[in-house]
Amino acid sequence: MKAMPGEQTAVKLQRHRWLELIGALKLLQGAFFVALGFGLLRMLHHDIYMFALQAVETLHLDPDRLLIAKLLDKASLITDHRLKQLSALVFLYAALDFIEGVGLVLEKRWAEYLTLILTLALIPLEAVKLIHHPNRWIFAILLVNIAIAIYIASVVRPWGIFRKTARFC
Repeated sequence: MKAMPGEQTAVKLQRHRWLELIGALKLLQGAFFVALGFGLLRMLHHDIYMFALQAVETLHLDPDRLLIAKLLDKASLITDHRLKQLSALVFLYAALDFIEGVGLVLEKRWAEYLTLILTLALIPLEAVKLIHHPNRWIFAILLVNIAIAIYIASVVRPWGIFRKTARFC
């Protein structure tokens, strides 16, 4: 049964709304990572340990708890060089998010492929993190990314690229 032209338009609009939503989320995520990158750069030449200790005290956490003590120990090991590396990595990730977001909002086909590839590339890392450190938030993020990957894969339909050549086989 063939869909009516109006129904195809409604389905297409629905499809674009989801892609636009994913694109908008990518843009928000990119803005967050830009702010994080500048925050890391702002910490250059400052005592990271003291900053972390002040944050622990502000949040009324017990610095003697094992996890908090480990985080404070790790914070004391962060050098200016490492901060520069982390901020560069964060800015790179933000740039990828902006590229994906703009491409998806503008309904570019390459952005759908890029988002699919990057989302699929991160799923194994998130799964490993979930195995080593079970957490509801990591599990939720993993499920959302799997849902996004499945949705974009259904939209992109990579096998559709070969449709023209398949007729001649």
